[in-house]
Amino acid sequence: MEAHEIAEKIHEHGEPEEAHAAPTHEMFRRLTAIYLGVIAMLLAIASLGGAEATKEMLNANIHASDTYAFYQAKYIRQTLYQISAAELELLTGGGGAISPNDSAKAAELIKKYRDTAVRYESDQKSGEGKQELLEKAHEWEHARDHASAQLPNFEYAEALFQIAIVLGSVAIVAASPWLVGLSGILAAAAVLLTVNGYFLLVSLSHAVAPVTH
Repeated sequence: MEAHEIAEKIHEHGEPEEAHAAPTHEMFRRLTAIYLGVIAMLLAIASLGGAEATKEMLNANIHASDTYAFYQAKYIRQTLYQISAAELELLTGGGGAISPNDSAKAAELIKKYRDTAVRYESDQKSGEGKQELLEKAHEWEHARDHASAQLPNFEYAEALFQIAIVLGSVAIVAASPWLVGLSGILAAAAVLLTVNGYFLLVSLSHAVAPVTH
């Protein structure tokens, strides 16, 4: 058998293998591209969750601070009314020269101040008594802490999704299945973090600036 005949036979056997390999690589790239599109969609969902958690945390923190400020204002005004009532009681009970008319007015003011101080302590009708305000502040703190616990899940998920996308993009160029596998592992972990971010099945530690009150 001549050399050119051997070369022809090798070429004849080689062509089907190359023709088979090319579609395989093309299919791999297409499937990886679809996979990256899904990962990009999941990244958008995680980013949306993180943005909402951040907004909720900041909003709840502001409301908690405002409620505590309102509570302090109520406490100061309540104390002033109590002091004023006590001074009037000392004035009318000290045996000083005070007319019956002034004494009646003083008694009326004392009652008014005492009633106002009691209303500042608790006012279920308006919901703006000290006790009600304290409960509202605690509710806002709980909402803030809940959103704060959600936030790190979304942050970590976004980072893992981005790394998974980078690895998947490199895998397309290099036609490397093991890079796609590594990308898939990171994406799966990111999906778990995203789900945990929305439902908070497991709480991750995350520092929050305390509200002063």
